[in-house]
Order: sequence, then structure tokens, then C-alpha cells
Amino acid sequence: MQNLPQNKKIILFDGVCNLCNSAVQFIIKHDKNDVFRFVALQSELGQEILTYIGIDSKNIDSIVLYEPRVAYYYKSDAALQISKSLNGLFSLGIIFKIIPTGIRNRLYDYIAKNRYKWYGKKESCMIPSPELKIKFLE
Repeated sequence: MQNLPQNKKIILFDGVCNLCNSAVQFIIKHDKNDVFRFVALQSELGQEILTYIGIDSKNIDSIVLYEPRVAYYYKSDAALQISKSLNGLFSLGIIFKIIPTGIRNRLYDYIAKNRYKWYGKKESCMIPSPELKIKFLE
């Protein structure tokens, strides 16, 4: 994909999920090195990226971390890779990698399955403030 920033990690997230939007705000706050850019899974670009990396959008309701020309991660692996790139103590989240992927993903899936019930959902994707707009891809 030619139009993506090559030096940024791209987080694809559920744009209508309140929990996911809170996570995006948290990541932005702790991304002191300006590592990440964001795109909603529901957007045209989000769908294009999923197709490009070979993920069927019908099978994904999860966070996806895409590092152009390097790799992609989803579910708990994406969360751990994101935490590794954050500043401060949050980078220590990678320690959870010692937990087997199957166990981590079962917990992740349980939370993902219940996220709308527990945290609610928006009618449409989040619209970033003017100062945060640079962090979001269209």
C-alpha cells in the first residue's frame, strides 16, 4: 500500500466501540515518540489494509497492529506489541508474552465478545479533534 506512512505503526480499531476508543486515547497519550497512526476497521482504508494483509474482515472484530513492510499482529499479540512501543512502565506489558497465546487470546476474545455490553458503542466512528487529526489516517 503506497499511501501509508512507512515509518509508523498503524493500529486498526473498532471505531464504534467505547472501550476501543478509550484505548486509542490512552495510546495517544502515552505515545511520546509518535510511533502510531490510527484507522477504524469500518473505514474504507481500514478495509483496504485488511484485504492487503490478507485478513478477512468478516473474521476480525479485534485490534490489528500493522507495521508496513514488516508484520501484522492481532488480538493479544497486537496489544502486547503496542504496549512494547509505549513509554514508561507500559512498555513492560510485553512481559505477558510468557502466557501462552491460546490463553491470552481466550481472555481477549471474552472481553471482545462483551465489550459492547460492558462499555457500550457509538452510532458512528469517533471524529478526532483538530489537534489529533494528524494521528488518524483516512
